Amino acid sequence: MQGMPRFIPTEVKAAYLKLLLSVGFERLDFGSFVSPKAIPQMRDTIDVLNLVDAAASTSQLLAIVANVRGAEQATKFAQVGILGFPFSISETFQRRNTNSTIAQAIDTVKQIVAICHVNGKVPLIYLSMGFGNPYGDAWNPAIVADYTAQLLALGVRHFSLADTVGSSTPDGIATLYAYIHSAFPEIELGLHLHSTPNESRDKLSAALDAGCARFDTALRGLGGCPMAEDKLTGNIATETLLQLLYERGVDTGLDMDAWAEAMQYSREVFL
Repeated sequence: MQGMPRFIPTEVKAAYLKLLLSVGFERLDFGSFVSPKAIPQMRDTIDVLNLVDAAASTSQLLAIVANVRGAEQATKFAQVGILGFPFSISETFQRRNTNSTIAQAIDTVKQIVAICHVNGKVPLIYLSMGFGNPYGDAWNPAIVADYTAQLLALGVRHFSLADTVGSSTPDGIATLYAYIHSAFPEIELGLHLHSTPNESRDKLSAALDAGCARFDTALRGLGGCPMAEDKLTGNIATETLLQLLYERGVDTGLDMDAWAEAMQYSREVFL
């Protein structure tokens, strides 16, 4: 929702979230504790939380934070179990996305990890621009591994390799995922891929074959990062992943009736 110019009413967001909570996903990225000037769509995150009872669901709520202040806000809510921070491999994009340098972002992560530790929350780092960037900043798998090692040393155990601009290829996904997973077997490593619809299945197949078991997706493949380029492709569609898992005989354990209801309601949310 975050990049949509039309403000989605708080009640609609809450109703949508309630439906998604009934499906049985492990985690739901539901909102962001960020500046309302930067991301106006997320200005009602607290109000949405107050309308949702997540206690009856097995899903964990994940909130995006861009700085220490956001982390402190998020930890005030018992419903929020995971705090996600976008750490960019690209210096240019780190400045664009969180208005800080990579060095400053590392210090921010250190403080967020401490906040999470005290408040019983889980810090998750998105390795943004993890598959390269359009800005000419240096990138290779060793650079990704170096930053992963630095963040691991700060106490982070949950990571997502994020293809922020949809530049990854199936071979690149398989290679980088295997490389980082092999170098850091102690971490939980997932993928946050952006893609055009016609490339999604090949990317997901490559990731599954490489052993990835956690994917960030969005119903109907909507979304993206408003701080990236205007031509950004959307998130990979949840239904594409579910279809692929079905074809492979993987039981997701999801309530498919609740899923169908959420899919139907999504058409009302994203008019």
